[in-house]
Amino acid sequence: MDETRKKTIKGIKIRSLNLIMLSISCILYIFLICATIQSMHQYNDMIATTNQHIACEEITSLVTNGSNYLTEQARLYTMTTDTKHLDNYFTEAHITRRRDKALEQLETYHSDGETHAHLTSALDNSNSLMEQEVYAMKLVSIAKGYDITALHEDIQNIPLTAEDKTLSPEEMTTKARDMLFGGSYQDAKAIIMEDIAYFVDSVIEHTTQQQAESSTVLKRSLTRQQILISILFIENLIIFFLIIRLIINPLQVYVKNIREDKRLEFVGSYEFKYLALTYNNIFELNAANELSLRHQAEHDPLTGLINRGAFDHLRQLFHAKQSPLALLIIDVDKFKQVNDGYGHEIGDRVLKRVASLLEDSFRSTDFPARIGGDEFAVILTDLTCNPKDLVLSKINAINHALTNPEDDLPPISLSVGGAYSENGFTEDLYKKADTALYQVKEHGRCGCRFYEESMERI
Repeated sequence: MDETRKKTIKGIKIRSLNLIMLSISCILYIFLICATIQSMHQYNDMIATTNQHIACEEITSLVTNGSNYLTEQARLYTMTTDTKHLDNYFTEAHITRRRDKALEQLETYHSDGETHAHLTSALDNSNSLMEQEVYAMKLVSIAKGYDITALHEDIQNIPLTAEDKTLSPEEMTTKARDMLFGGSYQDAKAIIMEDIAYFVDSVIEHTTQQQAESSTVLKRSLTRQQILISILFIENLIIFFLIIRLIINPLQVYVKNIREDKRLEFVGSYEFKYLALTYNNIFELNAANELSLRHQAEHDPLTGLINRGAFDHLRQLFHAKQSPLALLIIDVDKFKQVNDGYGHEIGDRVLKRVASLLEDSFRSTDFPARIGGDEFAVILTDLTCNPKDLVLSKINAINHALTNPEDDLPPISLSVGGAYSENGFTEDLYKKADTALYQVKEHGRCGCRFYEESMERI
């Protein structure tokens, strides 16, 4: 437990806050005579117009961000021809639709005929600009030689002019970039934003006027009693805000963190921060212990590879997945002679050397394992075809390193039997790999074979 950190925790204590608020409330209620409903209505109206003002500005930001994102993705596609930018563009244009949704929200705000005409113009010009962007991306797609029928239907549906069809790929690319980076494109975007700004300024002016009127009426209706009500109301808002900020929000965050098995965030009142620090200390200790125990349970202590138990678990997992994989069963040739002739310490070093070469030779998506004393296995996943030739070259390289050691270890070799399956870890896959291993041993060891139907184990 970090006692030093606990002593430095800063925050509002709920108990102290409760006593302060209770005392203020009692004083206000003593002097409170009556409440003025009208002033409260005016106050609520002022809050509503303020929120409308803020919402309008936020929606404007959404329009800008959405439009800029479309421009960015279209430009990136014309420069890099990476289709992920094409996908991003149409995801934003047809699914996320930040710009369109924001424009639709703006239409709900109060406006006269002239200001609404500016919004309609912005929407029409924006759609025209999108057509220009799609046209430019189609030019790039054709210049790159992409299959147009495999691209988004908007790309397919927009027709090229007869003149543009005759352009060379380089000319198509140049024209597409000019369409998206040229001055006319920037001017079109500027006109759209000017129309939106005109509309937003009109709405903001209207809401500002409403705010001023509400404020004037509120000031006129206030009396000494109403001042007390206002103070009490503000106090209640503060209490409500502090409860949410210091209690409810931290509780929600803590519940979420606990459900997701995460450390608690350092938020809320003094008591919650103290609780978070205590919980996190225990959490980190348990996580470290669990990680250590899990690693010990799943890995061979000598070689660091996964052990037989973890290997069997992987067999069940890949049996259910039904995806192509290969299995290698590996024996260290004449390992008993090494142990008897050089001692167990050298034998252990030999096993470590074999494990290291297996880890270095295969991918991070493959699973080398030690499943017995001198017996190893490798599960190869994420395959698209039989990896026989690739595995043979890897095993030959490993055997060359083992038979020509650069340190004081004795020369050794590996016998490897492999089997490939297109349907996951089937019931007979291990048997097939073992049959192939037997064939290697029968033909002089130090090699690798993959199972074939013609193989028969004698």
